[in-house]
Amino acid sequence: MSIVESLSPRAIAAPESGIVEVVNYARGRQGLLPLWVGEGDLPTPDFISRAAIDALASGETFYTWQRGIPELGRALSDYYVRHFSVCLPAEHFYVTGSGMQAIQICVQALTSPGDEFVYLTPAWPNIAAALEIAGARSVGVTLQFEGGKWTVDLDRIEAAITPKTRGIFINTPSNPTGWTATKKDLGDILALARKHDLWIMADEIYACYYFAGGRAASFLDVMEPDDKIVFVNSFSKNWSMTGWRVGWIVAPPEMGQVLENLIQYSTSGVAQFMQKGAVAALDQGDDFVRANIAKAARSRDILCDALIATNRVETLKPDGALYAFLKIDGVTDSRRAAIDIVDKTGVGLAPGTAFGAGGELFLRACFLRDPGQIAVAAERLCDYIVKL
Repeated sequence: MSIVESLSPRAIAAPESGIVEVVNYARGRQGLLPLWVGEGDLPTPDFISRAAIDALASGETFYTWQRGIPELGRALSDYYVRHFSVCLPAEHFYVTGSGMQAIQICVQALTSPGDEFVYLTPAWPNIAAALEIAGARSVGVTLQFEGGKWTVDLDRIEAAITPKTRGIFINTPSNPTGWTATKKDLGDILALARKHDLWIMADEIYACYYFAGGRAASFLDVMEPDDKIVFVNSFSKNWSMTGWRVGWIVAPPEMGQVLENLIQYSTSGVAQFMQKGAVAALDQGDDFVRANIAKAARSRDILCDALIATNRVETLKPDGALYAFLKIDGVTDSRRAAIDIVDKTGVGLAPGTAFGAGGELFLRACFLRDPGQIAVAAERLCDYIVKL
């Protein structure tokens, strides 16, 4: 038996990320315009970095609260008052080592091996992988795509529910499709969860990236205090902190000890000096976030208008999130197309094959970049597309 064969079957079965595969293929090429991963082109702003540096310099390097420092709990509570118009005391918040760990912690808390969890696809691949690695089964329900627009079919969700189903994972605004649930959509999904006594895991990381103005609809707008909903989120997108790996969970206080225990036996908490940076992000970062959203809106328009004008791309401007999900005439293998595009144009896109059922014919482009760079990327892509 080989070394690999002697490992856990669940570990061996963990899939390689189709996004990372393309990134590793072309990382570091001269003149590359990397639109393949979900991050912007700006480093973390100085007011956030300075808060972390000052905390580090003052010796805040010891073990800390499992659920997060009290200052960060207070800052998160204030943030939800400002942006979601809800008053959630600090005991609802749990700081994690990234949004990805927030998902892992919730998966561990909500599922046992053999359980099923329904999610909407095409989807960021990490949710399905997190469920499968934990021994649960991920059950994808495909969004409908027609006329460049994605919609959800509640009957399809209900048809996927079995006696083994423990919950429904909902990411809105969606990565990669840009599908953004209406308040009615969320109310209908919540009613379905109540009917079948299911948990909802709500990924609302892109809630502020809603291009109609304000923020996108949230389960916080429709839920009651006793509803079985946990929220996962991250500092990555809003505040240009992807490399920091700091996220949070919003959950009923009754879950507190369970979540703290799961954090203890994974990372034992997020470094305190990094949490001080996160406090600064929440307390001082609203203007920075607004500027990021405005930039994303301009770049979305530049990219989508150019691609749609080729008459070879089926898509609409997404209502939310950071991605154009493109169906290009003549592309039948998006993985091979992503490699070909990066070789011939120097533009890095993520293949739709990485996002599961329904995404196979698509390519994803992240437009949270300088509009000038996006204009160059759009020109290169259009030239490639019209020659297909």
